[in-house]
Amino acid sequence: QVHLAESGGRLVQAGDSLRLSCTASGHTLSRYVLGWHRQAPGKEREFVAGIFSTGGSTFAEPVKDRFTISLDNTKNTVFLQMTSLKPEDTAVYYCNLRDVITMYEYWGQGTQVTVSS
Repeated sequence: QVHLAESGGRLVQAGDSLRLSCTASGHTLSRYVLGWHRQAPGKEREFVAGIFSTGGSTFAEPVKDRFTISLDNTKNTVFLQMTSLKPEDTAVYYCNLRDVITMYEYWGQGTQVTVSS
């Protein structure tokens, strides 16, 4: 059974940095994308960043110059390093694991990030 466990969300001030972690357990996927989506109040869930099992990464336009993503393969853990945070980054951040063969997705429970102005 696949389980995604997120951590790291909290209240920060604009301009601060924050690192989110997500550990994926119980999967045997060989080709996947592990990453983050977010959902702000009253808005649709949106893609933030993802890293492929092969090592490549991709970012949404609003965050590409401020966020980085990395993968610790030994621990099946993905890290989202967020810098220069803005109030518009406030959202629940969800870890996402996608099988790139079947396109099946798994989701974590989410972690709240709040950026005060």
